[in-house]
Amino acid sequence: MLVVGTGLIGTSAALALRKRGVRVLLADRDPGAVRLARELGAGTEWDPARQPEQQVDLAIIAVPPAHVASELLALQTAGAARFYTDVASVKAEPIHRAAQLGCDLASYVASHPLAGREKSGPGAARADLFLGRPWALCPTEEAAPEAIATVLRLIELCGANPVEVGAVDHDRAVAVVSHAPHVAASAVAARLADATDVALGLAGQGVRDVTRIAGSDPGLWLGILSGNASPVAEVLEAVAHDLADAASALRALAEGDGTATGELTQLLKRGVVGHDRIPGKHGGPASAYAVVQVVIGDRTGQLARLFQVCDEVGVNVEDVRLEHAPGLPLGIAELSVQPDAAAGLTEALRERGWQVP
Repeated sequence: MLVVGTGLIGTSAALALRKRGVRVLLADRDPGAVRLARELGAGTEWDPARQPEQQVDLAIIAVPPAHVASELLALQTAGAARFYTDVASVKAEPIHRAAQLGCDLASYVASHPLAGREKSGPGAARADLFLGRPWALCPTEEAAPEAIATVLRLIELCGANPVEVGAVDHDRAVAVVSHAPHVAASAVAARLADATDVALGLAGQGVRDVTRIAGSDPGLWLGILSGNASPVAEVLEAVAHDLADAASALRALAEGDGTATGELTQLLKRGVVGHDRIPGKHGGPASAYAVVQVVIGDRTGQLARLFQVCDEVGVNVEDVRLEHAPGLPLGIAELSVQPDAAAGLTEALRERGWQVP
């Protein structure tokens, strides 16, 4: 296979394929990115001069949405592969542009792995990035069955779960679950730029959770948002309406109007309903876990010791999060477990000297 674009997604796909024994060729306009991806074991550098004898089964186009169609046309003109896919997070515009340029849509199947990290570039790539993650497949009516089957094989090799969806529906969906939340997180994080040192010193896990994705590359996200501008704008307008209503209610409360709590309550309740609809493990319904909090020292091996206790008593940790104590070499580990296992795990931890609040 050929991976064009050795950033986070492209290099992660290459690493996943190499782990399954697939021969991978790498290409990028940045020689340094190709060199780093190669050093990480993602594959060998592609030599365009060796076409068509070097033709591969599938070319994975891992470039920003605005450049997908032109890259597809160039690769098809060079006869680089039998089939083509892209992994951009916007689908309708690249497909439309590819048709305008006269690309062969029979050999092209647009796709999008719903996986990523706050970091970018080949250095952040991981072979397991797509494991268990949904991977959208957006074939056009022109797409050949063999092309679709080849992309499905790619998704299988990367350990992801294929989800077939129309390009327009895909873009509206990611506007709700990915693109608009990123802008909202950035808006919250932007308030911290001018925050006082006192405020930042009081920052807890809540603000870190809300702003985590705001640390991503602005240039990369500008390209994504530009390619999906209208659906994202619709979601943000709805969010802005809710926030404006909340602000009005809070102003009324500040002026002594105790009846203004109704709209705030409704928004908070709708937030709970929306949160609870987020799928749980393995894509199933969200589960209600019990949380066991454990004081843990910031020292080597502490997490391993903690998990060893869980293993000894036969308790599966469904999720874990760490909250560090500012100014102290310790923190709190929150272990999410099945409700009927919480009491036994708490007792076992205390017996072994762990501090469980």
